Amino acid sequence: MGEKKIIPIGPYHPLQEEPELFKLYCEGEIVRDIKWETGYNHRGIEKLSEQKTFDQVFFLVERICGICSTSHPFAFANAMEEIAGIEVPDRAKYIRTIIAELERIHSHLLWVGLAGHFLGYNTVFMWAWKYREPVLDLFEMITGNRNSYAMFKIGGVRRDITGDQIREIGKVMPVIKKKTDLLAGAVMDDPVIHARTKGVGVLTREDIAGYAAVGPTARASGVAIDIRRDDPYAAYPLVNWKVITAEAGDVFAKAEVRLLEMYESVAIIEQCLEKMKKEKEGETGVQVREIPEGMGTGRAEAPRGEVFHFVVTDGSNSPVRHKIRAPSYVNIATFKKSCVGQTIADATISLAAVDPCYCCTERMAVAYDRQSGRKLYDGHEIIGISQNKSDIIREGNI
Repeated sequence: MGEKKIIPIGPYHPLQEEPELFKLYCEGEIVRDIKWETGYNHRGIEKLSEQKTFDQVFFLVERICGICSTSHPFAFANAMEEIAGIEVPDRAKYIRTIIAELERIHSHLLWVGLAGHFLGYNTVFMWAWKYREPVLDLFEMITGNRNSYAMFKIGGVRRDITGDQIREIGKVMPVIKKKTDLLAGAVMDDPVIHARTKGVGVLTREDIAGYAAVGPTARASGVAIDIRRDDPYAAYPLVNWKVITAEAGDVFAKAEVRLLEMYESVAIIEQCLEKMKKEKEGETGVQVREIPEGMGTGRAEAPRGEVFHFVVTDGSNSPVRHKIRAPSYVNIATFKKSCVGQTIADATISLAAVDPCYCCTERMAVAYDRQSGRKLYDGHEIIGISQNKSDIIREGNI
């Protein structure tokens, strides 16, 4: 056994769009241990939410993640509608689902492209990002934006999808399927991709349970969990689709799951479009005058896995407490298991395989006084303050 050398990935690295530090403890080319440091980019979303009106919170949580900018508003809307006892009209359910599935397609295409880039397969990178453009064009047509779509509100959506837009979306779906065929063929048949991804970064069913991993990360290890089916919302119980799984748990299996999920997303969108064509028109929301005191939980299946929002209200116009858990918060931790024992060359693709998002994962580590530089609280103390506040709320003293 030789002396362990530390090789850092981050806090700034070509693989990572955001700052996060992974220290790889290596013997030769083999990774023997990992330490993970966070806290480079805390934005205080949960605290900011308490200072916004419920309607403003939608625009705030859209910015938790630029790629999943519908997933968080979806989960927040589900939580608020649980508190208020609101049933969303069917047409709004279809529109919400169409937006969410278009987002899943563009997110998976982005991941496939980046994975190809990390492996040195830039043809896949360029193909995937080119094929993603028609999806972003649809978002711009429907919402006016390529990201951060501003479509959700309590009780429904902010704007309808017109008949002309329905027809245009319908025209693009076969194109997406055809392009997905090309990408799937490139990934599934290429021996170099097989060599670089099969047996690499393996997570077993036990690993998934131990880390509470979610989304494609879990489904690639044969764990068939999906909030769209397990806790149905929006139009998902109104259309036919299936949960995609694989068994190997390696990087290749994660790519396979994401590629096959794009076909399911297309099928869901096409069914929603057909139902909207038959109805032709309908309510896109219900009027909400006030939100009662209460607690609500909202869940949504983001492209990376389950998004969870917990909201406490007191009858005012703002949340009293808003707790958010993004899928990367649990998925990134699996890197400790998938990377140890691998070569350094495979470390980056093993990390990339969970499609990590660091901004939506960040938690504050230390709070300092801005003027004096004096440390106010460490991470444990901040958690204690949060827990104490939760106890006060639970006892009805706030």
